[in-house]
Order: sequence, then structure tokens, then C-alpha cells
Amino acid sequence: MVEQLSPAEREDALEGLPEWDHDDARDAITRTFTFDDFSQAFAFMTQVALLAEKADHHPEWSNVYNRVDILLTTHDAGGLSERDVEMAQAIDALVD
Repeated sequence: MVEQLSPAEREDALEGLPEWDHDDARDAITRTFTFDDFSQAFAFMTQVALLAEKADHHPEWSNVYNRVDILLTTHDAGGLSERDVEMAQAIDALVD
């Protein structure tokens, strides 16, 4: 079973993810990505979907035209886990 991050581990992880925000209520991390148009946003979502399938760790997300909102949390762990941190890093690598 995947373990939830401790408060110290969470703090360290968030320092390494400056573009992500912590959602206290869900013990999750969120980030909004904005693109030039719908096609770019959809292409990004396709890339993230492939990462998610490979990792067997799927985001909660929404798309409105050129914006993609992503929330990462590990339901089995009851909150933020190392899996979320790794997925956020992989997603960030797609846009850097």
C-alpha cells in the first residue's frame, strides 16, 4: 500500500514543486496550465494521459478551451503521496 507523506515530507516535496499549490482540504496538489489554444491543451492532456497510464496513477482534471486544471492525490493513501510528487515532476517536465 502507498503511504501518505508525513508533514515534513510534504513540506519538502512542495518546495520542489513551486508551480503547484497544496489543497489542504483534500491533501492534494493542484496546478493550472494555460496554452495558446484548445489543440495545445488537448495535446498536453494526451501526453499526461500516457504518463498516467504508464504509472497507473491518474489525475483528476478538467479542460476548458486552453486551460487544463490538474489535481493529484492518492486515494488509497488518504492524501498526498510520493506517487503524486513523481507524477507532478513528470508533468512539469512536459512543459519545461
